[in-house]
Amino acid sequence: MQLKFFRIPAGDSGEFTEDLNAFLRGHRILHIQRELVTESGGAWWAFCVEYLPLIAGGTTANGSGKGKIDYREKLSPDDFAVFSTLRQIRKEVAERDGVPVYAVFTNEQIAEMVTTKTNSLAALRKINGVGDARIEKYGERFVTALQPGTVSANIKEAGPKP
Repeated sequence: MQLKFFRIPAGDSGEFTEDLNAFLRGHRILHIQRELVTESGGAWWAFCVEYLPLIAGGTTANGSGKGKIDYREKLSPDDFAVFSTLRQIRKEVAERDGVPVYAVFTNEQIAEMVTTKTNSLAALRKINGVGDARIEKYGERFVTALQPGTVSANIKEAGPKP
C-alpha cells in the first residue's frame, strides 16, 4: 500500500483535477480521504489517496482503475493450472469461513504465489498485502498446495490449523 497527496485549488480550471483523475485511473485505489482547507490566502481541496499500483496492462477500458487481468494469457499453462487449483481452494475456504474470496487472497496474490513458486510461510509473507492474520488462517493450506507433486486429495486435507 502506498500514499499520494494532491492539493487542488478551490478555483481550479481543471488542470489539477485532471492530474488527480489520471492518477486514479492508473492505480488500484483502496481509500481516498479529502478535506477542504481554508486559510487567509485561499482555499483548496487536500486529497490523500491510498493505493496499490496496477500490474502492467491492468487498466480497464472504462478507466475505473481496477484492471481485469486474463491470467490464462499472463501465466504459462502449468502455472495457470496451479492458479486455478488455488482459486478453488480459496473459494472453499471463503465459503467455509463466510467471507468474500478476496478476503482470503486476491487473484493478484495467488498469481504471485504461483509465479514466485512460494514454498514457505516466510515467502508468503513477502507478497504485498499478505500479513500475519492471513498467514495464520490460510498460509499452511496454500503453501502445501504449492509444493511440487502435491495431490489434490492431499491439498484438501491440509486445511488451516484451528
